[in-house]
This record gives sequence, C-alpha cells and structure tokens, in this order.
Amino acid sequence: MNYNGVKTMQDLFQREINYLRISITDRCNLRCIYCMPQEGVPLTNSILRFEEFEKIVRSAVGIGIRKVRLTGGEPLVRKGVIEFISRLAAIPEIDDLALTTNGILLADKAKALKEAGLTRVNLSLDTLRGDRFAEITRGGKLAEVLLGIKEAFVVGLEPVKVNMVVMKGFNDDEVLDFAGMTREFPIHIRFIELMPIGESDNWCKDRHIPVKEIKKMLDPLGKLERAKIGAGNGPARYFRLPGAPGTIGFISAISSHFCDSCNRLRLTSEGQLRLCLHSKTEVDLKTPLRQGASEEELAHIIAEAIKDKPRKHTMADEGWADNQRMMSQIGG
Repeated sequence: MNYNGVKTMQDLFQREINYLRISITDRCNLRCIYCMPQEGVPLTNSILRFEEFEKIVRSAVGIGIRKVRLTGGEPLVRKGVIEFISRLAAIPEIDDLALTTNGILLADKAKALKEAGLTRVNLSLDTLRGDRFAEITRGGKLAEVLLGIKEAFVVGLEPVKVNMVVMKGFNDDEVLDFAGMTREFPIHIRFIELMPIGESDNWCKDRHIPVKEIKKMLDPLGKLERAKIGAGNGPARYFRLPGAPGTIGFISAISSHFCDSCNRLRLTSEGQLRLCLHSKTEVDLKTPLRQGASEEELAHIIAEAIKDKPRKHTMADEGWADNQRMMSQIGG
C-alpha cells in the first residue's frame, strides 16, 4: 500500500519521516526517580490491542515508515509481546525492528525475541553499582540487567546499545566506568543529557551536564576517534577509544539538539500519534481505528498529521511542556 503512490513521506521541513516508536504499555516494573513518582502513574485500561497496533503499523509503512521501535513503560511486561513482534517482523517493508528495555526481563526473553524476528535492543542503565541501581530504580536488581545484556550478545540481538542518562552529583562519577566497557566488549555505550521530562522537570537544571562536559570527563582514557555503527543510525554521534571493539555515543538533546534531522513519530499506548516528544499536540488514531477506518484512511490521517510536525523542541527554554503525561506514558 502506498499513500498517493508515495513510498516515503517528508514533513514541511524536508525531513524524511521513516521511524515510528510505539509505546505498547504504560506499565513498568521499575520506578526510576527521574521517570515517574514512587507510587507510579495512573494506569489506563484503554490501551490498544496488538492487532490495532499492527493495523496502524501496516498503514504507516505505506507512507514510508521503515523503522519500528517498541517501548513502554517496559514493553516486556506486556503479555503477548513475542507473538506481536513476530507479526511485525513479517511485514516486508520494515527493515529495522528494535526494542528499548530496562533489561530486568531480558535474559529470560532474549532467545524468543530473536527467534520472533527482533533485530536489536537498547537498554536503559544509569549505574553499574548495585546499591545505586536499587536507589535510582527504587528497588531494581542490577544483576538481572547485566545478565540480560550478556544474553542479548549470546542470541545475537546486536548491536547492543546501553543508554546512560548522566546526572551531576548522582552518577557522573561512573562515566569512565561505562566508557571503559567498550574496551572489553563490542557494546555501544551512549551518554544522554538529562532532559526536563516527567519527574526530572523540577530538578533537571541542577543535574544537567552538557555533552561537551561529558566528553571532557573521558580525556583520561585517550583520544576519541570518530566511528560508525551498522544499524540504527539515530541522533547519537559515535566515537571509539583506540583499539576498542565497542563505541561511545553522545546524545545532546538539550545543548545541541538534533531536530533538523528528526525522522520519528511516536504512538502512545492509547493510540495517540505524537509528532514531537516535547509537544503536547497529539493526533487521535484510536477513534477512527475503532470506527472501522481502513489502512488507507489511517495512512491519510498520519500523512496529514506529519504536516504539523514542529521544526524543533523548546525544552531548553521551557522545560517539559506536557504536565499531563509522564515519559513512561508517551514512550521513550
């Protein structure tokens, strides 16, 4: 299926939109301090069924979506996720099917995920110290995540990327430890600037460290060399320590945003299409979907929505724009 014969879709700023991130659940098995309050967030009972997500994806590939990432909450807590992945993997237009996870359940599910057709995984991990991990996540066990990373390599869910949100006075003393992992393993460590999102909105400015300062922290390890990785090219700029099998990436969402090359849309678990992470604007896909809209009709709604994608976010100036949703409710 094509939309008016067009296999790719550009927004008004000539950015090719080919990437859809889908939050398949707002539930999570952790309570990370910068993501959600300790008691969690109000959960909805109106999330889309997997067959509804699939219909939206099939509509979206007709206008150029080629990359799909499943997020949450924590996507691996939702029952039926393996079968859903296998159905998405069968869509021939999708050439990159990935998943972002906190890693708690990954060791048990990695083999099945690979066999279902998942291409690769990103893991969110902000510390390599067990006591600090328990503090950040309010009770999580680091050993389970490390086992999940190991199993991802065993089954071939590569490249394996680990995202560390660097927070001043909280975990910035571990930057060298994370970077050092790339000397031992073919792992891709990505340092991400703390964004004023969800629970972090009130204290982000005090803990925010720009990428240029994070890079300076790595000086003791030697000169960084520019690098490329084979899959999942996104906003990160990659480098490599001399002789290291892994890479180090930097995502400067605040200090040097990458909006000019943004290629993504987000779909919330409730079926709301979000054109920019920072914007409150959402386009309702659930209502027409449940009223019987065809794939062509849904594709038309998505294509029209793309015309309203903003040129850039304003988080650095305004903070988090959406007081109604936490990050876990939108999808990472």
